[in-house]
Amino acid sequence: MRKPATVLAAAALGLISFERDAAAEKLQRLSGAQIRAKFVAMQLTDEVHWRYVYDRDGTLRSYSMGTKKVGKWTIERDELCLYLDERDDGCYEVSLSGKGVTMKPSGLGLTLEGVLQVPPK
Repeated sequence: MRKPATVLAAAALGLISFERDAAAEKLQRLSGAQIRAKFVAMQLTDEVHWRYVYDRDGTLRSYSMGTKKVGKWTIERDELCLYLDERDDGCYEVSLSGKGVTMKPSGLGLTLEGVLQVPPK
């Protein structure tokens, strides 16, 4: 006979796993044309520490912890490429779920997750 705490813990882990899998199913990978349509004149942000602003002319403005950088963004082979003279410059597969964006790097690097929104004036 199993202890109630063990059964509850197993049930909770199963529910968390189910919710995570359901959320992953809602992610839609974007094509290059879809990336351009969604990102032009918008910003991607974690709403606290950083934001990337995607200008129409390909300029990328980065604001992170009080530091501003200017670089460029392009779309190559259905991936969003960011160039800010940083070690994690490169291209990302972009997936969207509502306003939530997940960007997985093509090579080494960390996955970026944020919210796509209109930048402040």
